[in-house]
Amino acid sequence: MASKLDLYKIFCRVGKTNSFSKAAESLYMTQPAVSQAIMQLERDLDTRLFKRTPKGVTLTHEGELLFEYANSAINLIDVGEEKILEFKNLTTGELKIGVGDTISQHFLLPYLEDFHHKYPKIKFNIVNGTTLELCSALKSGEVDIILCNFPLNDPTLEQIPCMDTHDIFVCGEKFKYVLSKSLSFDELVKLPLIFLEPKSNSRRYVENYLKSKGITIAPEMELGSHNLLLEFAKINLGIACVTREFSRNYLNNGLLYEVNLEEEIPNRSIGICFLKSVPLSPASTRFVKIIQGKSVGYSPLLSL
Repeated sequence: MASKLDLYKIFCRVGKTNSFSKAAESLYMTQPAVSQAIMQLERDLDTRLFKRTPKGVTLTHEGELLFEYANSAINLIDVGEEKILEFKNLTTGELKIGVGDTISQHFLLPYLEDFHHKYPKIKFNIVNGTTLELCSALKSGEVDIILCNFPLNDPTLEQIPCMDTHDIFVCGEKFKYVLSKSLSFDELVKLPLIFLEPKSNSRRYVENYLKSKGITIAPEMELGSHNLLLEFAKINLGIACVTREFSRNYLNNGLLYEVNLEEEIPNRSIGICFLKSVPLSPASTRFVKIIQGKSVGYSPLLSL
């Protein structure tokens, strides 16, 4: 038995062609099947919708009234289906990404460029914040995916590592004397230290690791961005805890020097997160694939 929507589609086609046979041909149906569908709709509505004549059919007054509404509804459904197809083919839509300033600058930009080149019709909506703020935005639906510092202790999130990072300490010319030997953590914390603010995931990771070694830090300064850490260390305001991978320009150009430690802080990573309970949009799925395909040292961890 035909669904109600199918019946209305057949009704509209007959109303446009004024012919059961022409409607049947365009719908790839038999003429008896079209006639049965119209009869079923008329029975359901208890109303005659067409006048049958030897030359074909014409809408009754009731049929004309119904056709006006049904045809509009069918057209809207067709438009909706076209929009869904465009959405799936990435010819329209929006990609909402949550990311911190540092990761955006040093990791995200090349992937945005690649994605935009492939799918220029997709709009970007970039939300900045700390890792905690971004996780909150992800759970509230403000963003589709986030790129942030790992590790995260949250079982509701799918976490895909993309790049290893290493926490190091750097200094400017004034503190070059500390480079003469490898420092223990006890010696390190006696120096004027510059850290990110306490709510930063990077700061918490390093601080927790040092605590596991029985070391408590008391930074001289706490800053809100990685770039400020580098700049403050460069003008000799202290020894800054930074990410090696995001400090290459300063280190390679001799603006800063990496402090040698007796024991390295274990590496961590940055990566992509999204909610396990919410399917990714087509744009988000494609973007994740692009990052996974190009991230050095990682093979795709997720089948999308």
